[in-house]
Amino acid sequence: MPLPDWAPDDIDPEIPSSARVYDYILGGVHHLESDRRLAQQITALAPDVPRSGRANRAFLRRAVTHLVTEAGITQFLDLGSGIPTVGNVHEVVHTHNPDAHVVYVDIDPVAIAMSRRMLADTPAATAVRGDFNAIEAVLTDPEVTALLDFSRPVAVLAVALLHFMPDQVQPIDTLARLRAAMAPGSYLVLSHAGNEGPADQMSATLQLYQRTPTPMVLRSRAEIAALLDGFDLVDPGLVYLSQWRPDPGDVVEVRAFDGYAGIGRIPTVSAPQ
Repeated sequence: MPLPDWAPDDIDPEIPSSARVYDYILGGVHHLESDRRLAQQITALAPDVPRSGRANRAFLRRAVTHLVTEAGITQFLDLGSGIPTVGNVHEVVHTHNPDAHVVYVDIDPVAIAMSRRMLADTPAATAVRGDFNAIEAVLTDPEVTALLDFSRPVAVLAVALLHFMPDQVQPIDTLARLRAAMAPGSYLVLSHAGNEGPADQMSATLQLYQRTPTPMVLRSRAEIAALLDGFDLVDPGLVYLSQWRPDPGDVVEVRAFDGYAGIGRIPTVSAPQ
């Protein structure tokens, strides 16, 4: 079957992608038959997954809005940004501050191809193919440093990313290196799937994600909290997705697969008294 015109030539259409599965769940259009088939199988076994995907996207919007409007952040680094869909980070940011800079980073070639196409006329934002597990290369990439100044506060987004990072790649060490490169007053935005849902659904979903190049790993709340070590948690702390600063009128409810969300801030050093 020929690839659609938006798909890079170097992808295997028979291997589903976590990024494209998520795009399908969110109602996007950049997915292949293998992605749709996997998403439908996941949903059949764990019906709350699509709802949790939408809850995660809503958290991202609220978190970014808080950072740009209340914390005054003007630089955003979105790691594992995924395929563009409605309510992208730069769209939320530029609604409030058109001069703020946004850099998207993803390892998935479709995500970067689509992001670059979307950003062709947006000089304040760009998309770079990069790997969270090679964070130094990301932080020194010329396209990244052209837009982001790490000597000033920056918001780093790791939203629905780290549950695709097994313990073997030591994501907590990568986060420590990332934190060391961030200026005081910077923020880390994190969401992560928890391991507290129905055991049969959790196990079946993990098995299905084994078909992708980025298998999923579920962690406890305590393990997720450890990923924010070195940061001061912004109120209300590490909570379920829908509980993080809901908008007026939002329905706040917790279901299986909702996972946790939080924002950490690197403390500023107080001047000696």
